[in-house]
Amino acid sequence: MDAEDQIDIRHRLRAHAARQLTIARMNAPDDWRAELRAMLQAERVAKPLLARGSDMRLFAESFAIFFVATMMFLI
Repeated sequence: MDAEDQIDIRHRLRAHAARQLTIARMNAPDDWRAELRAMLQAERVAKPLLARGSDMRLFAESFAIFFVATMMFLI
C-alpha cells in the first residue's frame, strides 16, 4: 500500500470535533459555571448516616441479622 493510497481523515476528524463543540456550546446554558457549582454543591450535601440505600444501613441490617442469629444459636 503506497502513501498515495492511504486516506487522510485528519481534516474530517477536526471538522467533526468542531461541529461537536459547536453543538455542545449551543446546548450549554448561558451561565454554565453557576449551574455546575450548584450541581456539585447539591452532591456534597451530607446524607443521613442510615439513609435508604446507603452502605452503612446495609452493614447495620446485616450485622443485626447476624447478631440475632448468633444469639438464637447460643440460646
